[in-house]
Amino acid sequence: MPPQPDTPVTRLEEFLLHKEKREERNKRKNRPIVVLTYVFVLLFFGMFGYIIYFLAADAERVVADSGNRRQDAMADLVKRGEIVSSDGSVLARTVEKGGKDVREYPYGETFAHVVGYNDYGRAGIELSMNFQLLTTHENIMSQVKDDLAGRKKDGDTVVTTLNAKLQTAAYKAMKNHKGAVVVLEPDSGRILAMVSKPGFDPNKIDEVWEEIHTEEGEKSTVLLNRATQGLYAPGSTFKIVTTLQYIREHGSTSGYSYDCSGEDSFANVKIICYNHRKHGEVDLEHSVGYSCNTSFANIGMNEISMAGLRTTTEDLLFNKEIPYDGGCQKSSFVLDGNSSREQIPQTVIGQGDTQITPLHNAMIMSAIANGGVLMKPYLVDSIRNAAGSEVKTYKSSTAATLMTVDEASKLAELLKAPAEYGTAAWKFSNYRHKIIGKTGTAEYDAAGHCNSWFVGYSNPEDPDIVVSVVIEDSDEDGLTGVDVAGAVFEAYYP
Repeated sequence: MPPQPDTPVTRLEEFLLHKEKREERNKRKNRPIVVLTYVFVLLFFGMFGYIIYFLAADAERVVADSGNRRQDAMADLVKRGEIVSSDGSVLARTVEKGGKDVREYPYGETFAHVVGYNDYGRAGIELSMNFQLLTTHENIMSQVKDDLAGRKKDGDTVVTTLNAKLQTAAYKAMKNHKGAVVVLEPDSGRILAMVSKPGFDPNKIDEVWEEIHTEEGEKSTVLLNRATQGLYAPGSTFKIVTTLQYIREHGSTSGYSYDCSGEDSFANVKIICYNHRKHGEVDLEHSVGYSCNTSFANIGMNEISMAGLRTTTEDLLFNKEIPYDGGCQKSSFVLDGNSSREQIPQTVIGQGDTQITPLHNAMIMSAIANGGVLMKPYLVDSIRNAAGSEVKTYKSSTAATLMTVDEASKLAELLKAPAEYGTAAWKFSNYRHKIIGKTGTAEYDAAGHCNSWFVGYSNPEDPDIVVSVVIEDSDEDGLTGVDVAGAVFEAYYP
């Protein structure tokens, strides 16, 4: 039979099949283009969303970053605002001299490190609040008038947490010694005073800068804020940490006993109590009150573990970043469960390789005063415009929980002893306000030269202030941390 011609139905089926194959091929070709289109659409909306977020939430932080050069341009349009204390004293202001804006510091050296300076890269609050000081919140009419007159607009005022009376009292009490003082409110974290010596006059920062860059001045530490950057052996203030570890391992402050003869040997390390004083039979409270070196060496050797002490020090923020926006050196503790026993006796009494900053020591005591909770230390209360209206306020925040309420309570009870009958009783036993605290003496060379510490707080029923003091070379004239802390407490209570 001869081949039959294609029917219309057959040709239609072939056409539809061909069309279907063509469409499938086109889909495969177009798929990457579709995917790419969706990617670009998502990227567009992502960028658009970030721009909205940046303008609404992040722009100020970026512009306020101390490394942002845009801030230098802002100084051409805005007169740098004032920095004032919480009690209304002007700590820094801009005045016109010879047709130029000049930064003036009415208190000179007293607030030098904490307030800082506005040249050579800036420092202190002048650095951390640079953006706010160069921002204006004048009302719109005042800004228009300034523009028409060709004047700079008035920058905002930074209201600090600092108290001029306490700062001045601490500065004077230190006399000519090197060292530092930090005063905190334990329930808020507000820094009421931060003094570092030796100081410098920020009004003469050009001369200071020139001096430290000479051969004679290159080793100078006048610009170092010892309160946050100075690392010291904590001396007997570290016995607070050792005591906390004893409480954690034994669950109680009772049941401990040691017979102190004024000196003893532990792992071939000779430990001597201050002035070879024999404290006799001491429990844990008397060990703290008399700051008995041999008793604490015994605790370190026989009553606690070094692995546990290492954990406790890190709970208290040793070897960690300190939660303080102004920048603070890490305190260090090097022992652990593998350390040799010869290192233990000196370490548990605050000698050895342990180091701490005055601010960190204040923070540990602040947590004790605040039921174990550390509030983040801060220096700025609010921002006001030139007319005095509040623009922004800064609130306290919790930094960490360093210990339990029970541990803080037990430590506070033990730390009554130094002021009542122990190493600080000569100053505080009859003081009109009860003081909780711990003294410390840290030798730093074989000749017996030492630094003197005091860290403590007032009014234990409702703590008012924490004071942390370190006085370098206290053996030169007998000035102690207790002397300086006493002057601060006197200034606080009228």
